[in-house]
Amino acid sequence: MRKTIAYARVSSPDQKDDLEQQKQVLELYCARQGWTFEVIADLGSGMNDHKKDLKRLLNDILADRIGRLVVTHQDRLLRFGAELVFAMCEAKHVEVVILNQGEDTAFEEELAQDVLEIITVFSARLYGSRARKNQKLLDGVKHAVEEASS
Repeated sequence: MRKTIAYARVSSPDQKDDLEQQKQVLELYCARQGWTFEVIADLGSGMNDHKKDLKRLLNDILADRIGRLVVTHQDRLLRFGAELVFAMCEAKHVEVVILNQGEDTAFEEELAQDVLEIITVFSARLYGSRARKNQKLLDGVKHAVEEASS
C-alpha cells in the first residue's frame, strides 16, 4: 500500500511559524479526507534541491512508496522545477493535491529571498575564485623573492 505524504517548506528560520501553520493545514485536510498520512517538512530555499526531506520524498516517489502528495502551494516543493516533480508523480501514478491553486501572498517576498541567495552564492564563488588567484600570485611573488634572496 502506497502512502500519502503531506509536504511543507519555508525558506528561512524566521518563517517557522508559517511552517507550523502549513503543517496544521495539511494535517487537518488529510484527516478530513480520512487518509492515513505522514507530514514531512523542510527548511530551506525553494531554489535549493538539496533538502533532506525533499530528497527522501523524491526517492520514495521513484520507489513507488507514495500514492498521494499533498502540498499547500505548488512552490512549496521547489520554486523552479516543481513541474518536473509533478511530471514524475504523473509517470509514477502519484496523485498530487495542491490545496491553494492561487498565488501565495508571500510569493514576492520568498522570490526576493531566493534571488538574494543566488546573488550571495555567485558573489561568494566569484570572490572565492579571486582569492585563490590572488593567493597564487602572492605565492609566486613570495617564491621569487625567496629565490632572489638566496
